[in-house]
Amino acid sequence: MQPFVIIVILAILLIASAIKVFREYDRGVVFRLGRLVDYKGPGIFFIIPIIDRVVKVGLRTIVMDVPPQDIITKDNVSVKVNAVLYFRVVDPSKAIVEVEDYLYATSQLAQTTLRSTLGQAELDELLSARDKINQELQTIIDRHTDPWGIKVSLVEVKHVDLPVEMQRAMARQAEAERERRAKVIHAEGEFQASQKLADAAEVLSKRPASLQLRFLQTLTEIASENNSTTIFPVPIDLLTPFMEKNK
Repeated sequence: MQPFVIIVILAILLIASAIKVFREYDRGVVFRLGRLVDYKGPGIFFIIPIIDRVVKVGLRTIVMDVPPQDIITKDNVSVKVNAVLYFRVVDPSKAIVEVEDYLYATSQLAQTTLRSTLGQAELDELLSARDKINQELQTIIDRHTDPWGIKVSLVEVKHVDLPVEMQRAMARQAEAERERRAKVIHAEGEFQASQKLADAAEVLSKRPASLQLRFLQTLTEIASENNSTTIFPVPIDLLTPFMEKNK
């Protein structure tokens, strides 16, 4: 009986090793005697024990942090830049067969692409045209990882670390720009005010009575203040009738 029990136990273990159950986001790449068969899953599937070998591959999006890279921009500014990479496996067979370690290979490719691409951009472009640079990085990395069965969905430059001297220079530049805008706004205000005064002077010159009314209004405003002595000029036009009577 003992050999029979051993045979039964071995048969149960053999059958158990032939049954594979993978979750929805996992696939199993099957190799039979070293040759690629196909990938299977999700759910339950069967393999030939001892002859088949299964390599599990996840299909969920992987978030990879690209370490900070020392970069010299096109205008010879030394900066340190890091990024984040979003990608996923779309062909499990290629991800296992075409590259030894697709995670390590994608990481190294992202680092070298980050250095080469940002090295061709100027500092102002790196700081202001972030969306354009992200799109260019995503296109380049995705094109190189496509033979590995990997789809790069997004690349984002996270942080640009500038030297202290460059930060000070940019702060001075920003302050000068604010002063320039303030002076331009002030000059525009003076110009508009001068235009309004010129228009008012033209209207008053065409209507002398309006000028006299404005003069009387100014006198009223002066009289409302608590001044002990008020000196004001009298237009010669107001004295002309009295001077004609005395002749």
